[in-house]
Order: sequence, then C-alpha cells, then structure tokens
Amino acid sequence: MLRNTVAALVLLLLGYGAAGLIGGAIPTNTGWREPAEGVRIQVSSNGVHTGLIVPVVAAGVDWRDLIRPEDLSDPRYAEYPAIAIGWGERAFYLETPTWADVKPLTVLTAALGSDRTVMHVDHLPWPAPNADSRAITLRPEEYRRLAAFVRASFAKRGWHRTGYFKNDAFYAAQGRYSALQTCNAWTGDALRYAGVRIGAWTPFAMTVMQWFKT
Repeated sequence: MLRNTVAALVLLLLGYGAAGLIGGAIPTNTGWREPAEGVRIQVSSNGVHTGLIVPVVAAGVDWRDLIRPEDLSDPRYAEYPAIAIGWGERAFYLETPTWADVKPLTVLTAALGSDRTVMHVDHLPWPAPNADSRAITLRPEEYRRLAAFVRASFAKRGWHRTGYFKNDAFYAAQGRYSALQTCNAWTGDALRYAGVRIGAWTPFAMTVMQWFKT
C-alpha cells in the first residue's frame, strides 16, 4: 500500500512538472514585438518567486497612493525610483525568501490551496539587468494594462506588515493560491494581460524567465 502511494505521488509530481513545462512553452500573444521605446520594466526571479520591477511613476501610473513610505521599517527607502512586486501564498512567501528556506509542509499546504495570499513589494534603485532580472520595454498602453492587473491583485487597504529587510513590505492580496495558480503563474498572467508574448501557463520560475533574453 505504501509503495503504491509513493509511486502515485511520484507520478503526480512528474505529471505536474511535465504539464508545467509544456504549458510554459506554448506561446500566447504571438504577434507581440518589443517596441524600441516605451516604459522599461524588468521581470525578476530569485529561483523560487518571480515578480515585476516597475517604475514608481510612469505613463500616468503612480504607485505612491497604494504603496506608502510608512509601510516600511525605514520609510527613506520609499524614495527609490522602482518597486518590485510579486504575488503569492502568505506562509510560503513569508517563510521562503530563498530555496534554502523551503519546507515540504509549507509547499504542500500552499499547493493544496490557500486564500491567504499576499503582495510582496520591494523598493529599489534600478537594478542592472542580468540572468535573474531581465529588462523589457512595454508600450504605454501595455504598461497601463499591466499596472491595472497588478493593482487589482491588492486587497482593499487592510493587513500589511514589514518585510524581510528595511525596504520591503507585505500586503493582503486578492486571489487563491494553488498548484495551478502559483506566484509564477501570476507573473505570467500579468504579462499576458498586458499583451506580452509569454507561455500559456507559467507555474515555475523558469517557465516565466525563459521568454526574456538575458
């Protein structure tokens, strides 16, 4: 019985991984081409979570009404010109800043489904693009669609707390986290909504990042 259960679990995990890789390889918004000019953003990854780095003010979008200096343990960091935004399950996000912090029970609990979701926001100087943070340019209207999607992911102003460091904070979010709707799927959804060429389903960090050049 135990052997059959383990075998079924292994097959389930292999199937999930294969489905994620296939879903991440199927293109959407196939006609999209990056413009020569527009709003410069970055798609970033720490190996576990992906997110979006956007300007604090650009193309008629101003994040300062939603993300406030007093939300940080050191409000001076709010003077930085960029913010990194990601969505995810509360316990998973709070307890796993890196792969070294991942706990099997936390992953399993999140994968089974959780309505306790959060937005994670870092205030940053503009980072240089690299293998973990890849720059793309959006047309102003594409950026405004992206911003509208991200804003809709925030819950009404309520629960929030300071983050890992002095320059970041967590906020209550909308949406249900699961193995199908991961933090990386959210990043893909946001880019897809904006009109960017991206995979049809992006549950893993690599299925997001593979679409953008280093």
